[in-house]
Amino acid sequence: MLKFREITTRNGVKLLAGKNAKNNEELITQVERNEDVFHTAAAGSPFVNIKGKAERGDLKEAAIFCARFSRDWKKNKKDVIVHRFKGKDIYKEKGMKIGTFGIKKFKIIKIKKEVIENWLQ
Repeated sequence: MLKFREITTRNGVKLLAGKNAKNNEELITQVERNEDVFHTAAAGSPFVNIKGKAERGDLKEAAIFCARFSRDWKKNKKDVIVHRFKGKDIYKEKGMKIGTFGIKKFKIIKIKKEVIENWLQ
């Protein structure tokens, strides 16, 4: 098993992020039903999982973390759209490639370019 990217929010909550498609696949297998998960609207992003009870600031940090390591950010250096959803809303259908999942419902978070640029791990 590959180790995930891991950071701790200012509130002390652990965030885990996948490093590639296979790692994202492994990350999703350990997500609990009511845990928050993030992924960019565009393909090529880590899935980010909040472990434990998250507060508003934790949700924002997780969304920024997700955006910062996305292909969308690396290629375009513009605002990034991130989807937030619960573990119970993730599904995998036969034929979906490794690291790809479907989402039943999600919330949209727009992360501004300036916020990503100023975010320090």
